[in-house]
Amino acid sequence: MTKGLIFNIQRFSIHDGPGIRTTVFMKGCPLRCLWCSNPESQDPFPNLMVRDLQCTGCGACVKVCPRGAVSISEESGRRIDWSRCNHCLACVEACIYGSLNICGRQMTVGEVMKEVLADADFYRNSGGGVTVSGGEALLQADFVAALLRACREQGIHTALDTTGFSPREKAEEVIACTDLVLFDIKHLDPLKHREATGVGNHRILNNLFTLAKGKRLWLRMPVIPGYNDTDENIRAVADLAKSVRAERLSLLPYHEGGKSKSAQIGKTYAFPGGTPPSDDLLSRLQKLAQRDGFTVSVGS
Repeated sequence: MTKGLIFNIQRFSIHDGPGIRTTVFMKGCPLRCLWCSNPESQDPFPNLMVRDLQCTGCGACVKVCPRGAVSISEESGRRIDWSRCNHCLACVEACIYGSLNICGRQMTVGEVMKEVLADADFYRNSGGGVTVSGGEALLQADFVAALLRACREQGIHTALDTTGFSPREKAEEVIACTDLVLFDIKHLDPLKHREATGVGNHRILNNLFTLAKGKRLWLRMPVIPGYNDTDENIRAVADLAKSVRAERLSLLPYHEGGKSKSAQIGKTYAFPGGTPPSDDLLSRLQKLAQRDGFTVSVGS
């Protein structure tokens, strides 16, 4: 039975497509965006996530760690030596206070659908449905396609939120089961794209032009001050959206949510100097892209 690695299922979501939705977040991503708001989504395997505020200092985690990666002292409290941790997750089983958690679990389509169908009335009444996001959902294309087909069999609207960085045949398999594609654009300059994400944008743009034809399409761009908020880039992204007949362009303001999460999984936040865009900047960029009556939204 096909299983998918999922790190969150968010109910009553209103920012990932039309209406009230359930967003299924798949774990694993080929991009390493400096500003990533969900760094726990990047690794394609379950890993340890630490919440120190809930630690009582009982020491159970220290006793079970086979690599001596966990220590506790009165002066500094609990410490994880991440260079020793191999994410065996024995410490999670030993912790009864919820201060050590597993990020990522294997689920079958049936298990996910059980959660999805609990809110079926909300989808019908609001014009909502299910959105599969990530990480990068296309890394687990077989599972995602099976999940989206199961949603359609129940009459549930389907959406895919994707970076577009995927082999074409895998993307085709998923998009064939999708009613709406939410396609992320980080930057149109290939060098700047690689600089901030670790990959080029050639495959991404090819998939946008070849796979999104005939599909309902929204383009989404994170607004990262000092990186992609120039007038030139905004105009180019708006022109791209029109050329692929996107219904709208969504500008998503950068936020610092990834900073605390990075610390919880033992990683250094890669964008420490980042600042959220001001309301004035977002308003100016929105007006700049809204030429000829094209729909541009902020935040969804």
